Parts: sequence; C-alpha cells; structure tokens
Amino acid sequence: MILDAFYKTLGQTGDPRFRRVLFLGVGLTIALLIAAYAAFLFLIQWFTGATVTLPYIGEVTWLDDLLSVGSLIFMLVLSMFLMVPVASAITSMFLDEVAQAVEDRHFPHLPTVTPTPIWAALKDTVNFLGVLLGANILALLLYVIFPPAAPFIFWGLNGFLLGREYFTLAAARRVGLAEARKMRRKHMATIWAAGTLMALPLSLPLVNLVIPILGAATFTHLFHALWRQG
Repeated sequence: MILDAFYKTLGQTGDPRFRRVLFLGVGLTIALLIAAYAAFLFLIQWFTGATVTLPYIGEVTWLDDLLSVGSLIFMLVLSMFLMVPVASAITSMFLDEVAQAVEDRHFPHLPTVTPTPIWAALKDTVNFLGVLLGANILALLLYVIFPPAAPFIFWGLNGFLLGREYFTLAAARRVGLAEARKMRRKHMATIWAAGTLMALPLSLPLVNLVIPILGAATFTHLFHALWRQG
C-alpha cells in the first residue's frame, strides 16, 4: 500500500503545482536558515566584540573572526539535522495544494473541499515546526549518548512525527479533524512505517528538500487507500 502510494506520487512529479510548492518550500527554508545563522552570528559578535583581552596574553583581535568561522561550521553541521524539520514544516503549509493536485488527477469524482485559510495553515505550520525542532534538539543529546544508534533515533523520531502530521492534515481535509485522529490511531503502525520511509532519504543533503513534497502526496494516496478500507 505504501509503495503503491509512492509510485503514484512519482508519476505526478511533473505537475506544475508540485513544482510551485517545491520552489516556495525550498526558498522559505533557505531564507529561514540564513536568518537563523545571521541572528546567531550577531549574538556571537555582540558578546565577544571586535577585540578580547585575555590574561597573560593581552588584547586579541582575531578571536572574533575565529568564532565567526566556527559558528559557520557549527551551523552547517546543525543544519543537516534542522533542515529536516524546517523543510517539512514549511511544506506542510502548502500540503493542501499538493493534496488537491493528487485528488484532481486520481480522485476526480470527489467533491471539492474548502481550502484551508492561510492563517490556519500558518498556525499549524508554526506548531508543527515547534514540535519538530524541539524533538530534534532534544534528540541531539541522544545522538551524543548513543552515537551508533543516532541514525535510527533520527529516522524513527522524524518518521513518527512526519507520518502523524502529514496523515492528519491529508485526512482532515476530507473527514474532519476528529475522524482523522481516529483513523490515525487505528492505522498508526502503517502511518509510522510510511513516515519512517519518508525520513530515510531526508538524511541526504538536497534530496531532503524534495522529499516533503513527495511525502505530502504519498500520504494523500495513503489516506484514500485506508479510507476505502473503512
């Protein structure tokens, strides 16, 4: 069922609405990461200043540059983990458009749903981003404590969160939030497995920018398959 949903999604990757969401999601993601780095760099420079006086050494003028370079390396490494929740959360804001494109092609007989208001989609995105960021930041501690298990913790955690959120959003469009949550509890194992398969390629740079779009479409197919089962 999961693979069938994914194959159908791959067959629709040329849809202009998919590309539009991809470009918007990638652009907003990169802009947010740049803003986060700029703020981080500003704080470093504000705390350290242009020069620092060290005991027995005196005035040091190169420490500010060293910290700036170090902060860049730190943010590049951190972005490998934060790119996943940021890109996925921003894409969730446009999930309604992706889901509608899927339904227009594969389920044209269904009645049109009322689009989610932009303020409601933005609110959901902010909440989802907060949960994803918080969970992944806490998971950094587990990565340090259990290094060999880090990839599995990353995939399992993000698979659960992504599957839970994307399925709920896709289902709520058609059956309402209460019924979507009921379906989610009933099919949690399948949803978690689909989310984990989505999280696996999210570890790859650049690829992780495309996966959230494919995931949104895949979970739309998955919802309809589970909905037909009853």
